[in-house]
Amino acid sequence: MRTLARALLVGAVLLSHAVVAAAADTVTITLPPDHGALPPGPGMEVTQKACQTCHSTDYIAMQPRGGEAQWRAVVTKMIKVFGAPIPDDDARAIVEYLAREYGPSR
Repeated sequence: MRTLARALLVGAVLLSHAVVAAAADTVTITLPPDHGALPPGPGMEVTQKACQTCHSTDYIAMQPRGGEAQWRAVVTKMIKVFGAPIPDDDARAIVEYLAREYGPSR
């Protein structure tokens, strides 16, 4: 019984040290303000929500204008390379929105 109590006490002490160490490793950052506003239209909300998970909408506006193939490649890169959690249906809506609003003719 004493061995079990001692083991539980040691476990609790070790766990408390791990929690304190994890809290000490916490880093806080301040992101720059997002000055961009996506143009309204079908797909704007899903685009804003998905893209702002990782970066500002300024990043979208800075990209070269391009058609559907270019934007599909960009969205695919965000998903496959950077791990953006974007479902297929949302990815299609985002590509359509970006090609329409940030296409070569705009």
